[in-house]
Amino acid sequence: MGVVYKARQVSLDRLVAVKMIIGGELATKEFVQRFRTEASAAAVLHHPNIVAIHEVGVHAGQHYFSMDFVAGPSLDALAGHQPLPARRAGQYLRTIAEAIYYAHQRGILHRDLKPSNVLIDPFDQPRITDFGLVKRLENAKPGTRNAERTVTGQVLGSPNFMAPEQAQGRPREVGPASDVYSMGAMLYHLVTGPPPFQAATLTEGLQQVVTTEPAAPRLLNPGVPRDLETICLKCLEKEVQRRYPTAQALAEDLGRFLQDQPIRARPVSAAGKAWKWCRRQPARGLDRGAGIGVCPRPDGSALAVASGQSR
Repeated sequence: MGVVYKARQVSLDRLVAVKMIIGGELATKEFVQRFRTEASAAAVLHHPNIVAIHEVGVHAGQHYFSMDFVAGPSLDALAGHQPLPARRAGQYLRTIAEAIYYAHQRGILHRDLKPSNVLIDPFDQPRITDFGLVKRLENAKPGTRNAERTVTGQVLGSPNFMAPEQAQGRPREVGPASDVYSMGAMLYHLVTGPPPFQAATLTEGLQQVVTTEPAAPRLLNPGVPRDLETICLKCLEKEVQRRYPTAQALAEDLGRFLQDQPIRARPVSAAGKAWKWCRRQPARGLDRGAGIGVCPRPDGSALAVASGQSR
């Protein structure tokens, strides 16, 4: 949507970053509105780990805003394709989660959290940027337009880090836990190398986000501590209510991990894994004649499942 330039603010003799809309005066009304929404949302957030907005305006028909210049790489560039040390990744994510909780408390959802939208400053501190898909919590009312797709059906966001409810276009369910999912996907990427899901096409990627369970991080990187894996997978639960309820709850559990204290999250049991599999594959493992199958519940009891149904 935009292009960012390194610039100097003459009045204060300081380096800044200036973002402008690609296309300039030819930009569509939708792009202009999203651009203004990003600027106005980020401008109300004053947090040391969120890139600050300095000025918003229009010059010769060109919409722009200026913000902090962060002299450092993105988290994506820093991690590359090699996992980061677990404790370093955990520290980054705890700081990011605290900053996102601050935004949530002020009615702002990011909705596009990913490593390339986090910059690492010279003090090794993460700085969150790019609120281009921001959603205001107070406007999230039943019946509102699906903000995840344009009128042409184009998906907005990054499928590798997008929550299932966002990938399916369920706006009523998109909330703070959706950003929690994205932070879990970021943590997964930092400690394993790849994101939780990778696909050749957008459609396949969105389908994986909705229906496929991610491989356990320790299968990809045996050096990942078990507690950090548990935290990561709790964030990546398909069902909203099974994730951390707030970004602060995630930050606190990451703090416990970093302080070598017991975490609150618990690993999913074998029965729980089977239950989640059955909920997504209800027609498998059925008696072909009777159309009935049996799935274990998380508590160990059995569940009869009719073909194509789960109860």
